Amino acid sequence: MEFQLRQCDPAQEKTGTVIVAVSGSEFSAAARALDEASAGQLGRALKSAGFEGKPGQVQALYGLAGSAAEQVLVVGTGELKDLDSRGLQRASVAAVKALGKGPKKAVSFLTELEARNLSLDDRISDIVRASLEGSYRFDEFKSKKNGDKGLNHLTLAIPDAVAAGINRARDLGNTPPNVCHPKYVAEQAKALGKLHEKMLDVKVLGEADMKKLGMGSFLAVSQGSDQEGQLVIMDYKGGKKSEAPVVLVGKGITFDTGGISLKPGAGMDEMKFDMCGAASVLGVMTALVESGLPINVVGVMACAENMPSGRATRPGDIVTTMSGQTVEILNTDAEGRLVLCDALTYVGRYKPAVVIDIATLTGACVVALGKVVSGLFSPSDELAQELLDAGQRSGDRAWRMPVWQDYQDMLDSPFADIANIGNAPNGGAITAACFLARFTKDYTWAHLDIAGTAWLSGAQKGATGRPVPLLMQYLKQRVES
Repeated sequence: MEFQLRQCDPAQEKTGTVIVAVSGSEFSAAARALDEASAGQLGRALKSAGFEGKPGQVQALYGLAGSAAEQVLVVGTGELKDLDSRGLQRASVAAVKALGKGPKKAVSFLTELEARNLSLDDRISDIVRASLEGSYRFDEFKSKKNGDKGLNHLTLAIPDAVAAGINRARDLGNTPPNVCHPKYVAEQAKALGKLHEKMLDVKVLGEADMKKLGMGSFLAVSQGSDQEGQLVIMDYKGGKKSEAPVVLVGKGITFDTGGISLKPGAGMDEMKFDMCGAASVLGVMTALVESGLPINVVGVMACAENMPSGRATRPGDIVTTMSGQTVEILNTDAEGRLVLCDALTYVGRYKPAVVIDIATLTGACVVALGKVVSGLFSPSDELAQELLDAGQRSGDRAWRMPVWQDYQDMLDSPFADIANIGNAPNGGAITAACFLARFTKDYTWAHLDIAGTAWLSGAQKGATGRPVPLLMQYLKQRVES
C-alpha cells in the first residue's frame, strides 16, 4: 500500500472514499464539515442506521450530498476521552477492512483525532502500521492473487496544528457565558492535559489557594460572582529541562458586566468574549501538543466573572496585590488588569525567559487601532521586534505602542500605591499597559491588547482565534534561532 501526507478538505476530496470518525456521539472536525456540507444529511443517515460511534463500528454512505467522494466511511472510536494508541489503531484496521474490494484510493481524516499522549507523528505512525495490518493478505499459494484488489493508496490528511489551536480558541470564545464560566475553562485545560499527560501538566488554583498567596487584586474581581475564580496553569515541557520557559498569561473574564461600574446594556452580550486572551492561551497549548514543538511554555489563564452583587468590589476600595503593592479601584470595569497583575506576579516563580500577556483589555485600543491589528506594548525593543516580525510572517499583525514613564504619573493615587485607571480621559490603552508594567520588573515582558482583534461584531459576530497565529509563529522563531 502507498501512503501520502497532505492537507485536505473532507468535502472537496475527489477520491474513492473519505474516512471520518465519530467518537461516541461526538463528530470529528471532518465529520462535522461533511455534515454541514450535506445540510445535516450525514447525521440523519447515521441516526437512521443506528450508528452509535462505538469502537470499531463502521458505516458506509454512498453519494453523500456535499461530498466529492464516491463514498464516506464513518468509523466509530468510542468516547474521545478514552481514545489511546490502541483505539486509534483499532479504528484504522476497521476502516481498511471495511473497504474490502471497494475503491482503491481513500483519504483518512483519523489523523485529526486527539488520542491520549500521541503527537501528530505518533498518530501517523499508528495509522500507517494499523492500515498495513488491516490490508494484509497471505496469498502466495493461491492461484488468484488479491494484490490488485482493494485499497492500495491511502492519503493521510494532515491537520494544521495552528489551525487546530485557532479553532480551539474560537470554540471557547463562542461558547455562551452560562456554560463557559471559570470552572468550565479549567475543565477544558484539564481535559487537554489528560489527553497529553506526558507533554502537558495542568494544575488549577481556586480562591482559597489565591487567598493564601495574597492575590487580593484577583479576588476583588471574582468576589462579586457566584462562580469561583480559577487560575489555570498549563506546563508544556517540549524543550530541555534546563531551558527557561516562555510564559503566556491570558485574561479570562468569562463575562464582564463591568461590576458596580455597570456597562451599558447595548452590546453587553459580546462581553462573553472578554476571556479571549485566555482562550488564545489554550489555543496555543493545543497547537503545541499537536505539533510537538521543542520548547518549554507555561500557559496561564486568569479566569473570573465580573458581576455586581452585595459582595462586589466598590469604586474607592483599596486592595493589596500579591506583589504587596496596593491598588485603589476607581472603576470596577477596569478589572482585567486586576486579575492579570496577580497572575503576572505569580509566574515569576518559573524564572521565565519571556512573559507575554494577552488580554481584551481596553476599548481605547480599539479606538486607536480598530480591528485590524493588536496593540503591542513592551519595554524591550528586542522582544517587541520579534513579536512584530512574527505578526508579519503569520498575517496576524500587531502595532507597537509606548509604555513610557511619562504615562505612569497618570496612575498616581493619593490613597494607594497605584490607581487602576488613569486620571485623564485619554491614553487608556497605554495607562493600562503601564499598570501591568509595574508588576513585571523581574523579567522581559510584552503585553498584547487584543480588544479589537479577538472577535468580530455584526453579521460575522464571533471569536477570531487571534493572536494564536502570531504567538505560534513567535515560538517557532525561538526554536529556529
